[in-house]
Amino acid sequence: MVSIGFIGGGRMAEALIRGSISSGSFKPDQISFFDIDPKRSDHIRRKYGVKAANADEVVKDPEVVVLAVKPQVVAEAIKGLSVPKEKLLISIAAGISIGFLEKAFPGVAVIRSMPNNPALAGAGITALARGEHVSDEQLALAGGIFRSVGEVVMVKEKDMDAVTGLSGSGPAYVYLMIEALAEAGKKLGLDPATAEKLALETVSGAARTMQETKKSARELREMVTSPGGTTLEGLRVLEKMRFAEALVEAVAAAAKKSKKLSQ
Repeated sequence: MVSIGFIGGGRMAEALIRGSISSGSFKPDQISFFDIDPKRSDHIRRKYGVKAANADEVVKDPEVVVLAVKPQVVAEAIKGLSVPKEKLLISIAAGISIGFLEKAFPGVAVIRSMPNNPALAGAGITALARGEHVSDEQLALAGGIFRSVGEVVMVKEKDMDAVTGLSGSGPAYVYLMIEALAEAGKKLGLDPATAEKLALETVSGAARTMQETKKSARELREMVTSPGGTTLEGLRVLEKMRFAEALVEAVAAAAKKSKKLSQ
C-alpha cells in the first residue's frame, strides 16, 4: 500500500490531498502532512481525516514525499531532513531545480512539478519533469497524483521556466482579464453581479468551446469576427493597445523570474 506525505499544508497541498482522496488514489490513512502553522494543521487534519506528523515522520514513512512549500523557504524547509534513497520526492516549488534537490538528497528520485491555481477546483494542468533516478513506475505514480486535480503533461526540465510563465502564472492573466471585462460592463451601466457573471461565463465558455470543437483559437476568433461588426471594432482597440504582445511579454517576464529563482 503506497502512502504519501506532504511537507507544507498550503492551498496546493490541500488541493492534492482533497483530489487524491476524492479520486480514490489514496485513503485518508495513507496520507500524512506537516505544516508549521498549528491552525492550518488542525484544519487539514479535521477536514480530511489525514495524519498530522512532524517533518521527519513525513519523509521517513511514506513512499512518496511532496515538497509543497514556497520556493523562498525550500532551503529552510529541507534543512536537517534525511530522505531515504528509495523514496520518490516531488517538488511543487517554482524555480527550484531537480539538481538542487538531488544534491540535497543524493540518490533520491526527484520529480519537479508545476501545477497551477485551477487545481484548487480540480481543473488544473501540471507539468512534470523527471530526474535521473526516477523509474517509469514512479513517473506514472506522480502523474496519477496530479491527474486527481486536472490534466498532466510531461516536459524536459529545461522547459520548466517557460511552463511556469505560461500555465503557472497564466491564470492570473486570465483573472485580470475577467476583472477588466466586468469593470467595462459596470462602466457601461450593468450591475456588478451581472457584469461579473457575463465576464466569467464568457471566458469559461470560450475555453470550453475550444476544447469541445477542437478548433484553433484563431479559427474561433475569426468565426466571431464579422466584417465591419462590433467584435472587429473591439479587436482593433486591442491590437492598437498591443494586447497580444503584452501577454507574450508577461509570460516571458514570469519565465525569466522563474529562472532567476533557480539560481
